Amino acid sequence: MKTLDVNQVIDNARFTRFHWMVTLLCGLLLVFDGYDLFIYGAVLPVLMKEWSLSPVQAGALGSYALFGMMFGAFIFGPLADRIGRKKGVAISFVLFSISTFMSGFATSPTEFGIFRFIAGLGCGGLMPNAVALINEYAPKRARSTLVALMFSGYSLGGVLCAGLGIYMLPRFGWQSMFFAAALPLVLLPLILWKLPESVGFLLRQGQQAKARQMLSQVAPDVAMGSDVQLLQTEAKGAGVPMLDLFLKGRAMGTFMIWLSFFCCLLMVYALGSWLPKLMATAGYSLGSSLSFLLMLNFGGVVGAIAGGWLGDRFSLPKVVLAFFALGTVAIALLGFNSPMPVLYLLIAIAGATTIGTQILLYANTAQYYPQAIRSTGLGWASGVGRTGAIVGPLLGGWLMASALPLQMNFLVFAVPGLVAALAIGFFILYYRGKQEAPSVSVAAVRPAV
Repeated sequence: MKTLDVNQVIDNARFTRFHWMVTLLCGLLLVFDGYDLFIYGAVLPVLMKEWSLSPVQAGALGSYALFGMMFGAFIFGPLADRIGRKKGVAISFVLFSISTFMSGFATSPTEFGIFRFIAGLGCGGLMPNAVALINEYAPKRARSTLVALMFSGYSLGGVLCAGLGIYMLPRFGWQSMFFAAALPLVLLPLILWKLPESVGFLLRQGQQAKARQMLSQVAPDVAMGSDVQLLQTEAKGAGVPMLDLFLKGRAMGTFMIWLSFFCCLLMVYALGSWLPKLMATAGYSLGSSLSFLLMLNFGGVVGAIAGGWLGDRFSLPKVVLAFFALGTVAIALLGFNSPMPVLYLLIAIAGATTIGTQILLYANTAQYYPQAIRSTGLGWASGVGRTGAIVGPLLGGWLMASALPLQMNFLVFAVPGLVAALAIGFFILYYRGKQEAPSVSVAAVRPAV
């Protein structure tokens, strides 16, 4: 019987309609995920007034969903290695959609926090599995670009959230923003029908026929009859332990990835949760403050796509390093008095280099780990990063309660960008200096052109 290496077939495949379908479906899911994640920042000024929340209380309430995301990433990343990524994505999607809808019925901060925590479980499970799925099927030469295109849906969700907030909040109240989150559930049958299962999972389950059928859509020009035995060189049994992330020279890379995730998500959620309120406090109207949130996410879309394009042509870690350095400068300058066009430009750059860099970090992480532990690696990196996401709203609440000058708030928000840049810089230098690289070296992280 002939044998065929699945990874080699996928890496060298031509771009087909199948790749577009996977990218669009995962991107669509992340639009809804992004809407759910940025909704709190949009309604925060209204909630603080209606429920008489102090800045510290508001920061803590914003962290409930992020606690859920942390546990969701820890749970659903490894779980998908056992049950399949398609099921993991579907469960996560249903969980956060229903819970976000129920948040609109909350009559107290406690009820609201419980629903937001459950919604966070689903959001935290969706991201790493969607990234792992598209990385598994994307041709090597376009992998970073496809991940970036998919993840631009996350930022588009933030744009959608801010745009709806400008229209709906003054007319229908904050509850309407959460009720709207149930509408995407009508697409669940389409997701279950068209979203492919992981070919690696099918092989681990011994489903050779289904794996051949799936792979024939990826590479229709490759002969895969019943006499062909599909193999995956990195395949291992399901249930990969977290300890594998530190074996075979991967320990330092894992620690640096975790640190950069922590800092990046701290900046994303500090800005996403508090930018409208900070700008409202500085004297801007609610509509103008939400337009800043819209520009932040628009910058995230541009940064994700541009970063993915650059990552496919240059070293992806070097692109991440440059983005972190630029983001540090842009965020630090936000607190200074600038003309409105300059202020919008700085906010767009901040979005491009925080939200956009988060997307690049997922792509870099997915390419760093072998396929067999990819979901586990992404799940743990995302989960550890969620501790930074939790700290972000809390930090913003503490800064607001301290009544510091506006410039100081943004200077504090910029510090994690500098730390993340140093972590990625060390990641690059460490593996460049090693004679024997880990399973995927920094050079291999750069996809072939």
